[in-house]
Amino acid sequence: MSGPDTFWARRIAPLLRPQFMRFLAVGAANTGFAILVYWAMLWAGLAVPLASLASIVVGILISFTTQSRFVFDNRDPWKLLPYLIVWSILYAFNLGLIWLLMRCGLDAYAAGFLSTPVTVLLSYFLQKTFVFRA
Repeated sequence: MSGPDTFWARRIAPLLRPQFMRFLAVGAANTGFAILVYWAMLWAGLAVPLASLASIVVGILISFTTQSRFVFDNRDPWKLLPYLIVWSILYAFNLGLIWLLMRCGLDAYAAGFLSTPVTVLLSYFLQKTFVFRA
């Protein structure tokens, strides 16, 4: 049987797996800290691109270890290079989304906050597919 319920169930089921739940828990802590760094850098007078870059650099330093060990059960330090490549892509995406939200009338604080959940979801799928694939 196929229909709207089956269609959505197939798309939501992977998001309810334990690995994704661990990703959200670890990512929530990392993301919360990264947002605080972003806001602190804005408050200190840095431009949005530099504040976003500082936030991502701090996030990368913390999250590579936590995500590789607790989420993807991987202890290969050589995964850092593809991880950095994925985060370079995520940085550009996040910055573009912040810019778009600011063009819609939001300030840099709100735009950075609202861009985060979208970037987090994209991060999970890119890491699972390109960095920590089985």
